[in-house]
Amino acid sequence: MSPHSKEISTCETSTRIDGLPVLEDNIIWIWIHGGNAVVVDPAVSEPIQQWLTARGLNLLAVLQTHHHSDHIGGTEGLLQAWPKAEVIAAKADLERIPFQTISVKDGDIIKLMDHQINVIEVPGHTKAHIAYFVNSNQGKGGTRALFCGDTLFSGGCGRLFEGSPVDMFLSLKKLNTLPEETQVFCAHEYTESNLYWARSINPKNNSIKKRLKEVIKLRGKGLLSLPTTISLERSINLFLMAKSPKELGELRNHKDNWKG
Repeated sequence: MSPHSKEISTCETSTRIDGLPVLEDNIIWIWIHGGNAVVVDPAVSEPIQQWLTARGLNLLAVLQTHHHSDHIGGTEGLLQAWPKAEVIAAKADLERIPFQTISVKDGDIIKLMDHQINVIEVPGHTKAHIAYFVNSNQGKGGTRALFCGDTLFSGGCGRLFEGSPVDMFLSLKKLNTLPEETQVFCAHEYTESNLYWARSINPKNNSIKKRLKEVIKLRGKGLLSLPTTISLERSINLFLMAKSPKELGELRNHKDNWKG
């Protein structure tokens, strides 16, 4: 198992979710179940092709959270190598993700690799952003994982490129209703900088200070700080704590202009 792996056992077999860091701070999540793999938001194709081929894995599907190039840039290259792979993306983003083969919307349920995936529309970062909640709660071995793209980060949220503070507030509120043990697989490694910012805003928050120390150690060893959990984010994420769209908008504006 690689140092960026996260193993989640089910009652039938085991599911592993590996994080492949690419570009400056993107993380491509590779969900493995048996001999198949699902790739989330492939920024580039070559490292993923090499990674999957070296392990003898078949690419079953690609999950796209939104249309930005650092999330879809590798998809067409992967389709050349695995032409039967499905590409699941928002129906509302068909024009900007034209190679999607399964178009989904809020509330849709997908069955993939013996797991149920709930589609959640989370506009804000972009107008058609979606998240995928893997929810196969089978006793102690249940899998609860959230692939949230650029909506929720550990200690932060996405910039508001196409949406409003109201959009992001409502989207984060949706994600905050998920079970507290849900593992959150964000698309960027922003945790350390987010927590430095959060500490500057709320220096008396001991949870933020404690988590920042942990993250500094992890990053110093070359390890990812992710996945996080809904429970942890409730204690360290100021955007998730925001009581209103106005408060969230003020926080987002401050973060956008923060020099560190």
